[in-house]
Amino acid sequence: MNDATFDFGEGPVAANRHPNGGGWVADTATVADTAYVGPNARVYGTARVFGNARVYGNAQVSGSARVYGNALVYGYARVFGTAQVSGSARVYGNARVSGYAQVYGTVQVSGSALVYGYARVFGTARVSGSARVYGYARVFGTARVSGNAEVYGNARVYDNAQVSDTAEVFGNAQVSDTARVFGNAQVSGTALVFEGEVSS
Repeated sequence: MNDATFDFGEGPVAANRHPNGGGWVADTATVADTAYVGPNARVYGTARVFGNARVYGNAQVSGSARVYGNALVYGYARVFGTAQVSGSARVYGNARVSGYAQVYGTVQVSGSALVYGYARVFGTARVSGSARVYGYARVFGTARVSGNAEVYGNARVYDNAQVSDTAEVFGNAQVSDTARVFGNAQVSGTALVFEGEVSS
């Protein structure tokens, strides 16, 4: 019987050191033997980590989040709520994936980026810097969202498109192909931008 406890931030709870990596795992969470939880990483709540997923550094997976496949969560990253990170996705730095968000494929979410709400980031897309993707937004293909940019509502950013600086893409707008949206630009409504540059 396990008598060990660990304080994940709200008082001590029953927990154990994961045999593959030595990180603390609450008894209410589930981590497969095939998954890795590094010595300073934490998995708690009713979170699940399985497959060949790796959680390490000072990363934390909590709430009802799922991390699986060959996904990596590391640095000071956090995955929580009912978010899912899967495939070969990487979430690192101080990035946060939360709510009902899904990150999969070979995506990278890094820096202080936030992906939350019902957003999905997939393919080989990158979200970095202090960018935010939320609402029901989708970022996919080889798209890049960086800087302090925001993509939200039902917006879509895909193909080789780039959204950066403090630009915003929202509503039902779509930015695709080789388009670049930067500066303080706003693309909204039902706008379709598929080439060239939009800035302000």
